[in-house]
Amino acid sequence: MEQRAFGDTGLKVSVLGLGAGQVGAASLSEDEAGTLLNRAVDRGITLIDTARGYGLSEERIGRHLAYRRHDFILSTKGGYGAGGAEDWTPQAIRLGIEQALTRLRCDWIDIFHLHSCPADVLRREDLLLALDEARSAGLIRVAAYSGENEALAGAISSGRFGSVETSVNLADQFSRRQLLPAATERGLGVIAKRPIANAAWRFEQRPVGDYAETYWQRLRVLELDAVREATGLDWTAFALRFAAYSPGVHSAIVGTANLENLERNVRLVQEGPLPLDALTHIEAAWLAHGLDWGGEV
Repeated sequence: MEQRAFGDTGLKVSVLGLGAGQVGAASLSEDEAGTLLNRAVDRGITLIDTARGYGLSEERIGRHLAYRRHDFILSTKGGYGAGGAEDWTPQAIRLGIEQALTRLRCDWIDIFHLHSCPADVLRREDLLLALDEARSAGLIRVAAYSGENEALAGAISSGRFGSVETSVNLADQFSRRQLLPAATERGLGVIAKRPIANAAWRFEQRPVGDYAETYWQRLRVLELDAVREATGLDWTAFALRFAAYSPGVHSAIVGTANLENLERNVRLVQEGPLPLDALTHIEAAWLAHGLDWGGEV
């Protein structure tokens, strides 16, 4: 598995990361969760991304991977949901980190994101100081922001964050085109979420309630089927290789609770970027239709 320098943070991450949201689902057994998490690390995935709001995910990462803590980069998110503190306050940051460390059964978090909060929250000096203090204390290594559009632009330009996480996929290229060049220039690490566009192509009709509605509509407008078919790739391979090798992206995180899907994704990223002619067609389609599309929150 290719390992990339994570901006100027001093960390290294795998080109494919594991989005651990589905690991937190109650429908997944403890044995299944443990097998999946360990298989990911065995296959060279060195970035595991989770969040306070992902069900049992943090607890399960702690339960099944604490003994391998030096084998992977741990990314989580917070600022909300910390028992005993109002959301988006310095106390929520401090308690959230302490509680996450307990659930994750570790002494430090490599990357801690403020999770999709609005731009005005990101400008609050008291919250930024709370992150600075946590970093100085060694509780976190990189202060980060996960989000889109105006808020993401503010996080990148502020100079207060070491990395960002944002949507990068065939149907969501605003950050890739408009914001990641500045992140690269400033030496920020970049995690691409939703790299397979929530698999919107699996629906024959416009979906409702599957976090894929906007992507489904955009893909129909972009009309990339012929381009994809010319490569001989299925949609997942086409989308993942596009996102993982987009300029400025260090790791593309894919969520799964399925071992076969995990193994497939590992194989796919090892095949490298899409052919140049496919990238040229994707670029032309975006220039024709997507320039007014913002990032999907």
